[in-house]
Amino acid sequence: MKKVVVGFGSCGRAAGADKIYEKLESLLPVQFALEKTGCVGSCYLEPIVDIYEEDKLSRRFVHVQGEDVGEILSFLQGGEANLGLPSVEDEKAMATQVRVVLENCGIINPEKIEEYLNKEGYVGLKKALSMTGEEVIEEMKASGLRGRGGAGFPTWFKWDAARKAKSDKKYIVCNADEGDPGAFMDRGIMEGDPHRLLEGMLICAYAVGAQEGMIYVRAEYPLAVQRLKIAMAQAEEKGYLGNRILNSDFSFRLRIKEGAGAFVCGEETALIESLEGKRGMPRLKPPFPAQKGFRQSSTNINNVETFANVPWIFRHGAEEFAKFGTESSKGTKVFALTGKIKKGGLVEVPMGTTIRQIIYEIGGGIKEDKRFKAVQMGGPSGGCLPESLLDLPIDYESIVQAGAMMGSGGMVVMDEETCMVDMARFFLDFTRKESCGKCIHCRMGTKRLLETLERITKGQGRESDLDLLKELGEEVKAGSLCGLGQTAPNPILSTMHYFYPEYEAHVKEKACPAHHCQALLQYKILDNCIGCGQCLRNCPVGAIRGERRERHFIDEEICIACGVCYEVCRFNAVEKA
Repeated sequence: MKKVVVGFGSCGRAAGADKIYEKLESLLPVQFALEKTGCVGSCYLEPIVDIYEEDKLSRRFVHVQGEDVGEILSFLQGGEANLGLPSVEDEKAMATQVRVVLENCGIINPEKIEEYLNKEGYVGLKKALSMTGEEVIEEMKASGLRGRGGAGFPTWFKWDAARKAKSDKKYIVCNADEGDPGAFMDRGIMEGDPHRLLEGMLICAYAVGAQEGMIYVRAEYPLAVQRLKIAMAQAEEKGYLGNRILNSDFSFRLRIKEGAGAFVCGEETALIESLEGKRGMPRLKPPFPAQKGFRQSSTNINNVETFANVPWIFRHGAEEFAKFGTESSKGTKVFALTGKIKKGGLVEVPMGTTIRQIIYEIGGGIKEDKRFKAVQMGGPSGGCLPESLLDLPIDYESIVQAGAMMGSGGMVVMDEETCMVDMARFFLDFTRKESCGKCIHCRMGTKRLLETLERITKGQGRESDLDLLKELGEEVKAGSLCGLGQTAPNPILSTMHYFYPEYEAHVKEKACPAHHCQALLQYKILDNCIGCGQCLRNCPVGAIRGERRERHFIDEEICIACGVCYEVCRFNAVEKA
């Protein structure tokens, strides 16, 4: 039987997948099956419709629109379909990836447990239940899996600490509070393969001796929440969740907590506070959650991608997993490619893959073939790495040494037109707003840093501001209570390290080399002006003078540098400097 599969993740639905699915549902002949799936990772190609024959992908249509459904139906019945197809480069980009966490995403129907079971779902759980808790943790140790949520702490060590903790009750918490701008790795996993997350949490719970768990997911992910709820109900019905799982002595209950979207709740102790119904604010450590976490009981916390690796490890073995990656950073990593990249979406590659390989071989390079300038890694608390580091291998140690951090896996790509000073201002504005305010270094330090950056981008910067940014940034890092404040200055410090001349130009020359900061821009009408009057008519302050069919001029004393003249000129006769 032929099967028609519509990409039904958030990216696909945003591109119009709902209408396509509805049309197919009403018109598709009964001999063809219609299914939904999550995002395959190629968000830039959505909406995607796949045709399967005997469970093998036979045809992929991309950029499908509602009016294309008729051609798809014709193709299914032996006709031709003049629709968009993936390019050779698109297929190569998929083929060069190594999919461990994302192996089922974009392939199975995430709302049907049977499809997960057909892909060896819950086989890892069955294997784990045949082992002791200590043996499970030893297998995790042998795999070398490190936490995929940011710091890269050894997963087995956290599990072992929770197992050995003396506590009347133990909890497992999944941190699905994915709040980094441009990051959507966890969302993609939950929407595309929710049972994988459940299975990973179950194995962890068995290993540490927990009987209750929670998934803390932001309410801005309604589709992820919906599919998690469906998966939990199905797993309980099939005996993979609840009492005496698979006729063993192991029981585990799971619930979902929808967070309100506070970025600071990505910090594990602030997350615990929120779970307890309190304001999300970090706790002093120690004690660590493994000793005293949720309700003062032993709690193990990992993020979605960390748990999603676990079923694969137990199906294939720790040794097979450890073959991927580097000596100190085992396995694969999922990245969300966003920004000035041609092929944005989710990619999964072995640790040790270079930045260049991801951006150019998988991401297709920079939009409009402009020059690569930097990539922000580690979210708003990460660092911006320049062109000279394109061949840097991506592993925990190398990225940190370069002045960034792995983070959860967001990669925001920037081109030659990006102002690095304004980019630092953008990320710091985010972290300042998201600060809980508990400690003064973060509460006031980020405010003062932002004020300084805003002054510089408005052309009001002083030379002393350059030293102030460095000194205050280091003070905020050293004195803040939690990871949010400790890493908030990273975008400033990394851009000052690699792009210091841009800061100097803003301060000393009152100029933005990237021609981005509006207050520092000047516009000039060039000699090729034909005097059409388009700029004159559209100038909001009447700063442009000139007779028809003669070159026009801008009165700089009146000009507010709004850029309207630059935008409306059809003859490239307005220069931005």
